[in-house]
Amino acid sequence: MASVSGIAKYDCIIIGSGQGGTPLASAFAKAGRRTALIERAHIGGCCVNEGCTPTKTMIASGKVAYHTRRGADYGIHTRGAEDGLVETDMKKVRQRKREIVDSFRSGGETRTQSAGVDVLMGEARFTDAKELSLKMNDDSVRTVTADHIFINTGERPSIPQLPGLEKIPTKYQLNSTTIQELDQLPRSLLILGGGYIGLEFGQLFRRLGSKVTIVQRSSQLLPREDPDIAASMLDILREDGVKVHLSTTAVSVESGPSGINGLRLVIRSPEGTEETIIGSHILYATGRTPNTDMLNLQAAGVSMKPSFHIEVNERLETAVPGIWALGDVKGPPAFTHISYDDFRIIQRNVLEPNLPPLTTRDRIVPYVCYTDPQMGHVGLHEYEARKRFPDRKIQTAKMPMAYVARALETDESRGLMKAVVDGETGEILGFTCLGLEGGELMSVVQMAMIGKVPWQRLRDAIWAHPTLTESLNNLWGFLE
Repeated sequence: MASVSGIAKYDCIIIGSGQGGTPLASAFAKAGRRTALIERAHIGGCCVNEGCTPTKTMIASGKVAYHTRRGADYGIHTRGAEDGLVETDMKKVRQRKREIVDSFRSGGETRTQSAGVDVLMGEARFTDAKELSLKMNDDSVRTVTADHIFINTGERPSIPQLPGLEKIPTKYQLNSTTIQELDQLPRSLLILGGGYIGLEFGQLFRRLGSKVTIVQRSSQLLPREDPDIAASMLDILREDGVKVHLSTTAVSVESGPSGINGLRLVIRSPEGTEETIIGSHILYATGRTPNTDMLNLQAAGVSMKPSFHIEVNERLETAVPGIWALGDVKGPPAFTHISYDDFRIIQRNVLEPNLPPLTTRDRIVPYVCYTDPQMGHVGLHEYEARKRFPDRKIQTAKMPMAYVARALETDESRGLMKAVVDGETGEILGFTCLGLEGGELMSVVQMAMIGKVPWQRLRDAIWAHPTLTESLNNLWGFLE
């Protein structure tokens, strides 16, 4: 690092240490670039600290509680469990989560510093296209400059505009971060939003012992998914004891009488009928807001979309030379693995400019919703395929998980799998598995899509028995 007139000069500056920015900083440093990584909270970003790692750790606790109650189905009896008397120690659940997060985070910190990255803990604002003012966490102020600046500031939970919310004590208002720090189980959890976050937490806390009600404005859960998948997910959640209100709007919320269920949420049905539901806590799962408002992007000339995400091209470049954006801050799809692929694209294009550039064009995007059973998806949904390819013969194959031997053997046969294909070429356009280890089964089909393997090859393959994957022999018998 060189310093001139109190200004620290770098070759590369990364703002935000998410799953794209952190490996990018290390790659630049290892390539001999003087590199700074600016982070205001903790290394690893949302995924390691508030997202994937901690939530899936807690979901594992929920699954143990679920199977403890179901022990008798397998011939295993635990005193009291058959009556639902499974006690949850939220402090232990939280401690286990914290320990795993700390382990992941400390490993990232060690690798980043060992690579030679200058980690600056603070919050950055642009003063022009090459310069940043940095307010350090110790309240000091620094100025840093670089010819290459990469924005990886991610998103944060959105707060809904709901009358009465400002009067509710903050300890009863939860988002996807704060709910993970509870040391006591909510007696009754009200969830606004029926997307991936709302469903994961809803099922988790129902299994841990809370009463759970989901209020969803859309006519189906998981609005991105095909209606048949969403309908099956709805059946699963209701079977687990989660109450779900579809096509329902939250009108207002207020504090009721003091006690264990102190919140009163007024909801409105599609017919206009209003109803009051009560709960002890309320969770906002209504979307996420990009962390762009603190960056002073106008000083650098960086453009934003109407959603306040940063506008980039297929190489992740903004309209300002020398400034890139990667990860959730540039807009959907907002997944950790997409952020990591963004890192690969920028690393190749910046460090190896003589090679053909990588782009985001035609990426095959997979994702998993970690309900139980999991919902794994890759590629196009049926409605997307029909809209994108109106002149192609689009066919679908759907098979209940109850037809899968391995699912029956484990007594976890809820859900279904669905493939979307080109009926003339055999190309697999998309695949969804709402079922036991749905994410893992989806990944097998994703490999076929990457290799442009037609569905007939999966049908005719020899898969080990009795695996979940052998269902790919039988799925295609339902093609229509």
